[in-house]
Amino acid sequence: MTNVLFVALGGSIGAVMRYLMSIFMIQVFGTSFPFGTLLVNIVGSFFMGMVYALGQMSHLSPEMKSLVGVGLLGALTTFSTFSNETLLLIQEGEWLKSFMNVLLNVCLCLFMVYLGQQLVFSRV
Repeated sequence: MTNVLFVALGGSIGAVMRYLMSIFMIQVFGTSFPFGTLLVNIVGSFFMGMVYALGQMSHLSPEMKSLVGVGLLGALTTFSTFSNETLLLIQEGEWLKSFMNVLLNVCLCLFMVYLGQQLVFSRV
């Protein structure tokens, strides 16, 4: 039951962070491309890499993994939103933007997970 509370706490923090980051990106770049979703997926992927690496090295308690990995990062990253926004771009005939959205989210997020892991593993 304790882990559920940690997931809930982390999720509430992650959801607020996602909202604030998305609003900020809309204010900076407008709404012509889903930059907010791209940003939270990149940032979330980087920290997921770090959480995974720290967990592999037994530096994180199960409670901290639940709080950060499942709760905070689960609510922060927005793959379902990414999928919906990509489909909307396709439905609007914005094929180049939809392709760029998929390419940037997948490639940059994979790279950020790798970078997060390497940052942690290189410190050991």
